[in-house]
Amino acid sequence: MTENVIAVVGPGAIGGLVAAMLQRAGHDVVVVARERTAQQVSEHGLDVRTDEFGTWHAPLTAAAVVPHGARVIVAVKAEGVADAATLLAGTAPTEVVSLLNGLDHLDVLRAALPGARVVGATIAGETLRTGAGGFGPALVRHRGTLLRAVVPDDAAELGVVTALRDTPIEVLTGGTETEVLWKKLRFLAPLALLTSAWATGIGDALSRDPELTSGLLAEIAATATAEGVPTTGEDLHGILSGFPAPMRSSLQADIEAGHEGELDAIGGAVRRRAASHDIPTPILDDVIGRIETRAAAGAHPA
Repeated sequence: MTENVIAVVGPGAIGGLVAAMLQRAGHDVVVVARERTAQQVSEHGLDVRTDEFGTWHAPLTAAAVVPHGARVIVAVKAEGVADAATLLAGTAPTEVVSLLNGLDHLDVLRAALPGARVVGATIAGETLRTGAGGFGPALVRHRGTLLRAVVPDDAAELGVVTALRDTPIEVLTGGTETEVLWKKLRFLAPLALLTSAWATGIGDALSRDPELTSGLLAEIAATATAEGVPTTGEDLHGILSGFPAPMRSSLQADIEAGHEGELDAIGGAVRRRAASHDIPTPILDDVIGRIETRAAAGAHPA
């Protein structure tokens, strides 16, 4: 029955790791991707290497379409949301759990799936996918011990969530959907923005311009508070200071490659929600502008 199939849309770093872990736990998994990527995964599978959970080869099934009535995990990046929504439209999924950063992707997915259960969740872990050129299996690399998914309280018993508990992924509940998304976004946004603006690890980025850092954290904290997750700039500084000093962000890697990646999905989402609450964000605007300039130039700051 297709309702027992878990379709993972987007076999990138996170999607590939989640699909491989679900398959290893005994679940019927199909990866959904563009035809070329789907063919590569079908022919070669994925290699998985982790510091904490072992190393193995995952001979995954892949397709270019979502099986009708499947349980779905969406794990694309922000730029792939529209394509994912198109793939999902008309497939009558049993449930959809999104593991994307930001906020606005849920509106896109729900518009494509009227009446379907679409849940916003988060996942945290340092994961990279390499070697996706079509020759042999791509490698999904997970570093460290952190691998944690957080879902809204009312999604705790969904089939996808129950299946994730069979894997090494730590699965937690975290309140309402808005609370789940903002509890991550409130620290992900400054992590991504500061490391991308300064082209350095978070330890150095936090101290590079203390006045700018303080102002940025205050604006993000005020927005998170207005969205229902009480936060202060000091709270955020404490969270970020607890990360390893060399930690970088995936947005930073995108900027250094000369494109904006999830800048709008992360920084833009905070800015739009701040505006909806009449919260001024001059420092956030300045930092986003600096990053846009860097992306356009494909250069590091002086």
